[in-house]
Amino acid sequence: MRNLALGLMSGTSADGVSVAAVRPRPFKVLACRTYPYDSALRRRILSARFGAAGDIALLNFELGMVFARAAETFCREEKLPLSRIAVAGSHGQTVLHEPHGKIPHTLQIGEASFLAEALGAPVVSDFRPRDMAAGGQGAPLVPFLDEYLYWRGNPVLLQNIGGIGNISVVGAGVRTRGFDTGPGNCLLDAAVRQGTGGRLEFDRDGRIAAYGVADRALVSRLLKHSYFRAAPPKSLDREQFGEEYLARHFGKVTPESLPDTLATLVSFTAESIALAARRFILPECKASKILVSGGGALNTALMSAIRAALPEAKVLRSSEEGMPELAKEPACFALMAWLGLNRARNHCPRATGASGPRILGKVSF
Repeated sequence: MRNLALGLMSGTSADGVSVAAVRPRPFKVLACRTYPYDSALRRRILSARFGAAGDIALLNFELGMVFARAAETFCREEKLPLSRIAVAGSHGQTVLHEPHGKIPHTLQIGEASFLAEALGAPVVSDFRPRDMAAGGQGAPLVPFLDEYLYWRGNPVLLQNIGGIGNISVVGAGVRTRGFDTGPGNCLLDAAVRQGTGGRLEFDRDGRIAAYGVADRALVSRLLKHSYFRAAPPKSLDREQFGEEYLARHFGKVTPESLPDTLATLVSFTAESIALAARRFILPECKASKILVSGGGALNTALMSAIRAALPEAKVLRSSEEGMPELAKEPACFALMAWLGLNRARNHCPRATGASGPRILGKVSF
C-alpha cells in the first residue's frame, strides 16, 4: 500500500540533504537521516549564484542525482519498500532568493525527474514560485506544517534555525503568522570555515563559542540592521548575512579570534530571535513556550543564549515534543507534497504575504 511520503530538504547552509519519511494521516515522522555533501560540492553550491548558466544547469542535474541516491539509500537503510512511497516532496537547493527585486524571483535546483525515476513515484518540487506569483515572498513555507500540527493547542512559538532563522506562532484562537528572524547558522558556519582554514564546517555543540567572550557593544550595533525593524511578512536570502557581512563587521577571522567571534555571533543570533518575538508576536500573543528545530537547536551555546534572551518563555528542543530537530523541514515538504498531489491546500499565506491560499509545487510523474 502506497501510504507514505518522503521529504527532502537542502537548506541555506548547504551542508547536506535531509530525508524524512512521513505517515501523512495521522501525521507522524517515521524516520529522518541527513547525508552530508562533500566539501567540493558544498563550495560549488555556495558559489552557484555567481556561476554561468551552463554551470548552474549542470549542478541542477548533479544535485538531482544526489537527491535520488540519498532517497534510495535512505529507503534501503530504513527498510522502507519503494512500493510504500506514494509521493516525494523536494524543496531543492536554493541558489538565489530575491523577494524584493523589481521582479521578485527565486531559484531552487536539484532536478526532480531523477528522484521520480529512482522512486517510481510522483515528486512535487519547486514550491516557492506559485506563492510568489500570488504576491507572496516564497518563504517561509514551514509555518504551514506548524499550523497543521499545532492549531488546536495552546499558543506556541516555533523557531527553526537552519542557515536562516524563521519563527511561527500558532494555536487555538491565533492567526498563524511566520517570518524569517535573521541569521541562523549562516554566519556561525562562515566564521568557522574561515577561522579553521576550512578544516571545520561548523562549531559542533557550540564548543568553540563556549570559550569566547561576546562583544556586547557590537551585538547592539548589529541589531540596528534595518531588516529587524521591517514588519512581516519578510524573508531573507543567505547572502544578506553571508561572508561579506561577516568581513565587514568582524574582519578576517583567525584561529585566535574565532572563539570571541563565535560567542558574539551566538549572542547576535539569539538576540535577533528574541527581538523578532518581542517586537512582532508577543505583544499580541502571550505564548509561553518556544520549540526550536533545525541544526541550530543542536548548538548548546546558541540554545543557552536563546534561553537567556527570552527568559519569559520556556525554550525547548523540538524533539522534546516529538519532532526530531533535523526532521522538521523535510517532513514539511513530505506533507506539502502529499496534500498538493491530492489537490489540497498546502500553504500558509499569512506567513508569506500571498493574496490567499494556494496549492504549491510542480509534479513530476
